[in-house]
Amino acid sequence: MIRVNNVSYSYVESDEIEGVRPALQGVTLEVAEGSYVALMGSNGSGKSTLARMLNGLLQPESGTVTVDGMDAAEPAIQQQLRRSVQFVFQNPENQIVGVTVEDDIAFGLSNLKVPRDEMRKRITWALETVGLQGREREATMDLSGGEKQKLALASVLVMLPRYLVMDEPTSMLDPGARAHFLDMLIDIHRQQGIGLLHITHDYEEIRRADRVVLFREGRVMGQGTPLASLETPELLASCGIELPYLAAVSAALRQRGVRLPVWPTEEEVIRALC
Repeated sequence: MIRVNNVSYSYVESDEIEGVRPALQGVTLEVAEGSYVALMGSNGSGKSTLARMLNGLLQPESGTVTVDGMDAAEPAIQQQLRRSVQFVFQNPENQIVGVTVEDDIAFGLSNLKVPRDEMRKRITWALETVGLQGREREATMDLSGGEKQKLALASVLVMLPRYLVMDEPTSMLDPGARAHFLDMLIDIHRQQGIGLLHITHDYEEIRRADRVVLFREGRVMGQGTPLASLETPELLASCGIELPYLAAVSAALRQRGVRLPVWPTEEEVIRALC
């Protein structure tokens, strides 16, 4: 269980200007092990700042963050904490350190001095999980953008994390690669029981989340299932979040008396209009 209790944090605006910009203001939330939680809000709303506190990259000015009972601010448990909570960021090239696919995946395991036999088993499993099996000797620079993001994911999966924080992981992918990556991510979440925290601006991506948490100006403004949150379009708009296309179509048609779910599929819209 991840517990965030009344956490606040501020950034210094600049060296020239005295003052601070609040990034988080009294944030409280919980993420159960094995759950899928989406964090949404406009740029600067505090989502990424909070995420970086979950494995000790940032420390709260006030309040507490605990991960499975570990205090994220405690220096003695930082290595264990960072094994439990792993990140995949927007740009996979910022995470790739190896010349070959195998070198890159092995990097973190080597630092932990994982025995070679165990290392090979984990690498083989991770490559199969993300669909890069047989590519061990391939140069990382020759991979496509989607393949590099898969490699970044494989490189954290071998660490056997309990939670994955995905900070806009599809923002640099084309629509086809984006859909494939999200499907793969959901499969891993369900099969391995890994908790997911998905930071995104795109509501279309979080249809399968258990819960969405809405941020604005460093505060949690609301939370609920993705479907329930669509019932408060004014709140979504105030948090800088656009309705999914089909949900917006449904809202317009329902105002005209067409019977449709709040967030229909394309097939449901077609049937309603035919």
